[in-house]
Amino acid sequence: MMNEFKIITMIILFLAFAAGLVLGAFYFIALWRTVKKLPDTLSPLRLMLGSFVLRMAVVLPGFYFVMGGQWERLAVALLGFILMRMILTRRLGMDKAV
Repeated sequence: MMNEFKIITMIILFLAFAAGLVLGAFYFIALWRTVKKLPDTLSPLRLMLGSFVLRMAVVLPGFYFVMGGQWERLAVALLGFILMRMILTRRLGMDKAV
């Protein structure tokens, strides 16, 4: 009985980590696209604010849903979010180093 509880807990934490990766991918890819469009837009402030509001409107409820009232899930999801930031920073940052 106790082993089943541990296995279920580990699966839930793994899913929270995966959700953090997905939320991080959405957030940072949307940010990257926004920054790349800035030189071509007539209203950079509106683009940045609109993008920020959209990203927050997706990511904050996403974390709240993943958390489910347990801080451990939130912590693991945040680790996934930060890991995705590191991955995308290395991958996309190398694009235009010149």
